[in-house]
Amino acid sequence: MASLRDIKRRIASVKSTQKITKAMKMISAVKLRKAQEAILMARPYAEKMEEVLLSLAGRVDERTNPLLAQRPQKRVEYLVLTSDRGLAGGFNANVVRRGLRLLEEQRGTLERLEVSTMGRKGKDFIKRRPNAVIRKDYAGIFDPPRYSSAEMVAKELTEYYVRAELDAVYVIYNQFISAISQRVTVMQLLPIVPKAEPPTRSTDYLYELDRESVLAALLPRHLAMQIWRAMLESQASEFGARMTAMDSATKNAGDLISQLTLQYNRARQASITKELMEIVSGAEALK
Repeated sequence: MASLRDIKRRIASVKSTQKITKAMKMISAVKLRKAQEAILMARPYAEKMEEVLLSLAGRVDERTNPLLAQRPQKRVEYLVLTSDRGLAGGFNANVVRRGLRLLEEQRGTLERLEVSTMGRKGKDFIKRRPNAVIRKDYAGIFDPPRYSSAEMVAKELTEYYVRAELDAVYVIYNQFISAISQRVTVMQLLPIVPKAEPPTRSTDYLYELDRESVLAALLPRHLAMQIWRAMLESQASEFGARMTAMDSATKNAGDLISQLTLQYNRARQASITKELMEIVSGAEALK
């Protein structure tokens, strides 16, 4: 049985941990508020831009732009977005598990399957897998996230695709639903698949240049915007998951403190009772 001193030390240790988890929860809540505002502002623009450009792409021949070219998918790359830090519940594990499952499902059907990572946790986990090949790790890209970083990644992936070194690119990330809910999402970046619209809902557009020139200018921006959106979604999801995890850890620490305090009081009562019995027994022996 643990001594009173050991129980007291453990209570102090748990209280110290509880202070840390409570502070981390508060910090994550502040960061989540800012990240949530950023994604709520960026999401409507990204969705509308995607809707318009995919509609425009459906009106031209795919051979007019290399980003629209459809090829048999033999060389595929997955862009996996995780966080640089842990203590975020299942945030990182859910994304990595989804990515590894896709790797296992498609490994036998592809000539080459590579992974690029954003976030140290994803890189550290995937590189330990014997059959996973990490082409590039975009280190520090979330510290802090910038649109220029999304443009850089989009430009690099576009160049690989145009040179026919890749046949398809997918991004795997956590889509932000709420502070307590995130959804693992797999989105195809390349090739860009045009959106087919019913004739009755088709929208007419006026072009200052020809359609091909407009698409050539806007499709790279569309890719950068989709990567930027995924980065913002992932960061907001990370802060939400960490806030929820630290809240649960703080509550669990409180429950553990209550249990240890009860154990301490029982042990102290038993010690006092034992001392009283010894005193009474000694007094009886002297009679």
